[in-house]
Amino acid sequence: MVPVDNTFGELGLSIIGVGVQYPRFNLAPDDLETLSKRFYASTPSMNKVLSINRFTGIENRSSIGTIDHPLVNQETAPSVSQLHEVFVEDGVPLAITAAQKAIEESRIRLSDITHVVSTTCTNNANPGFDNLVVAGLGIKQQVEKVLLQGVGCSGGLAVLRTASNLALGRTAQRKPARILCVALELCTPLVRSEFDSINELQEVRIGPALFSDCASAVILSNDIGGYVEPIYDVLGWDHRVIPGTAEHLRFNSDPLGWKVVLTPDVPKIACTAVPEAFSDILASVPSIPRSLQKADDFDWALHPGGATILTGTEKEMNITPYHLRASYDTYMKHGNSSSATIFSVLNRLRAKDMDAVAPSGGPREFVMACAFGPGVSVEMCALRRNQNSQRVADCLTPPLDDHNLD
Repeated sequence: MVPVDNTFGELGLSIIGVGVQYPRFNLAPDDLETLSKRFYASTPSMNKVLSINRFTGIENRSSIGTIDHPLVNQETAPSVSQLHEVFVEDGVPLAITAAQKAIEESRIRLSDITHVVSTTCTNNANPGFDNLVVAGLGIKQQVEKVLLQGVGCSGGLAVLRTASNLALGRTAQRKPARILCVALELCTPLVRSEFDSINELQEVRIGPALFSDCASAVILSNDIGGYVEPIYDVLGWDHRVIPGTAEHLRFNSDPLGWKVVLTPDVPKIACTAVPEAFSDILASVPSIPRSLQKADDFDWALHPGGATILTGTEKEMNITPYHLRASYDTYMKHGNSSSATIFSVLNRLRAKDMDAVAPSGGPREFVMACAFGPGVSVEMCALRRNQNSQRVADCLTPPLDDHNLD
C-alpha cells in the first residue's frame, strides 16, 4: 500500500470576495413565546422550550418574516411544497445578493466564474437552487456546479473544502479557477412543524430558539490568471466524522419540512473533537509558523451552534471569548443560520470594530475556522488573513422595504 501524504504544500488558494445577506426582519425571544401561545397549549415540554429560549444568549434571530407572516399563521404547519415556494421567493434573492456582494468585492467579471459550489439543508428541489442563483446573476457561460446535501451546519466549510479541491484540479491543468461558493438557509419557516412535534410528542426541541435565516457567499481563486488581493489565504483543512455519534445530530426529512435532532450530548461531542482536529491541521500545514502551536495564537471563526458549543470550545482549547469575538457577535445578533453562518463569521472577523476587542496581542494573522454538522462531522480550515487589506466588510442587513414581505 502506498503511504498517504496528508501534508498541504503551498496551495495558492485565496478567498478574494465575501458577501453576506440577512433578511430584514428580526425575531426576539419574546416573539417565539407569542407564536406558541397563539396555537399551542401550555405543556411541560413547551414551557421548557420557551424557558430555554429566554436564555440562549441570542438577542435576535434574522428571519424572512415576522411572527405575523401568513406561512406560520395557517391552521396547520406549512407543507414541503409551501416551504419550497417561500425558499424560492424569499430565499433565492438573498443568495443572489450575497453572491453579487462577493463578486463585486473580488473585482472579477461574471464571465470569469468557472465553478459554483453551493449548499442548503432547508430545500431539496431538483434542479437545485444554485441554478436559480446562476440565472439570477446573469452568468451566461457554462460553469461546473456542485450542490452539497446532507452536511447541515458544517456546509459552509464543506463547500469551501470542495471548492478548494476543484481549484487545485484547475491548477494542475494550469487553468484559472474563480469559484463562487454559496450557502443559503431558511430555518425560521420550520417553527410550526417543530412546535407540532413539541406539542404532540412532548419532546424538548430547541431548534426554534436557535435557528435563523441567511445567505452568504465567497469567491475562491487559485493563483493563475492574474493577481487579486486576498482577504484570506486557504492553507489547509481537516474533515472527520466522529464514530458512533450519528444519532445525536440529524436533520430528518418530514412531510412538514425537516426535523432537527439535537441531543444534549452534542456540545460535548463537538467540543472534545476540536483539539485533535487542530493538532492534525498544525501537523499538516507547514505554512503555519512552528512558533504558533497553541490555540490562542490564532483567531477562531467557530460556527456558533449554541452558547454551550462556544463556551465548551473555549474551555477545551484554553482560549477566551475575545478569540471567538466574531462568533459571539454573529450568534447574539443573528442566531444560528446553519451552513450560511460560517462565512458571516469570517466576514465579521475582518471588521475594524472586531479588531478593537481582539485578545491580548491584537488580531491574529492566522485563523482557524471550524464547524460541526450531522454525523457528527467536524470541518476545520486554516486561513491566513491579509492584515494589510483596506477593504471594509459589507453591510449585512438591507434597509426596510415592502419587497416579498406578506
